[in-house]
Amino acid sequence: MDNQWMARGRCRDVHPSVFFPSDGLGVEAAQQICADCPVRSPCLEYALENKIDHGVWGGASERERRRIARARRQGSLAREV
Repeated sequence: MDNQWMARGRCRDVHPSVFFPSDGLGVEAAQQICADCPVRSPCLEYALENKIDHGVWGGASERERRRIARARRQGSLAREV
């Protein structure tokens, strides 16, 4: 997978701990940084494809990514039927 998009992320100049918060307020702070990031989509896809279960990636929390992954699995199952 091409990861060159990482160098263009708004997070590149922010301490990584910001994206691994311990509370909801921390998640919101990270999501604000991600909100207008030019590589938000590839970042989210990277986290989903690699099953990263910690931190905020592509503006999505762990819980949000689990929901997205579940919805995608259910959608692919529905298409198979």
